[in-house]
Amino acid sequence: MIILRRPGHAWPLLLAANRDEKVDRPWLPPAAHWADQPLVIGGLDTLAGGTWLALGRGVVAAILNRPGSLGPAAGKASRGALPIRAAAARSASEAALALAALDAEAWRPFNLVIADARAAFFLRGTGAGRPDLIEIGTGLTMVTAHDPNDMASPRIRRHLPRFSAAPPPDPARGDWAAWETLLADAEHGEAGIAEALRIPPLQGFGTVSASLMALGPAGERCWRFCPAAPGTAPFRDLALPGI
Repeated sequence: MIILRRPGHAWPLLLAANRDEKVDRPWLPPAAHWADQPLVIGGLDTLAGGTWLALGRGVVAAILNRPGSLGPAAGKASRGALPIRAAAARSASEAALALAALDAEAWRPFNLVIADARAAFFLRGTGAGRPDLIEIGTGLTMVTAHDPNDMASPRIRRHLPRFSAAPPPDPARGDWAAWETLLADAEHGEAGIAEALRIPPLQGFGTVSASLMALGPAGERCWRFCPAAPGTAPFRDLALPGI
């Protein structure tokens, strides 16, 4: 996941993310899937009922696995409920403080990104104690199964410089071309497929969808969604309900 924070800009938050998952795990595209949270939009994991990426009135939240924690585990709650809870909050700060007070032992290890037009946070759940809460600063940040901008991650090491060098999207003009191209990159070097941003189907796992998002200071929201691996299907603007 890529997060670009630009305080004072017309679009102070930009976000890009590929979803990597088991290719046979059923899901539905982003919509208002939860009757108890009608203002929250997100893709629906039809097995567990949660989501990987959710957008509320102005808060966006995304969940990622940490290394070695793919899939469910007996006695653990679904991590997909966390983005829904965060996105329903009035602000990223409110959501981050509330979720940082939870007992991380209830879930398998996770990375949770929570952001709005004013602030952004990274929560690290290690499966014990309280989640670690880290504020995401201005500029470009990349999060994978590892910590933000952790160069031990082959994917971050390869692609963070590429996003840094690319022109940022211009949501006002509908120009996301550079980031769409980067999300579609399936190339890799000596580190192997762990470097690729778009993972081809391998042993039943791969990139299954992608999202591009922008938030403005007055509640403006833009979500472009690709319902397949980027580069194999187009991105389209989602129709977001009024708030």
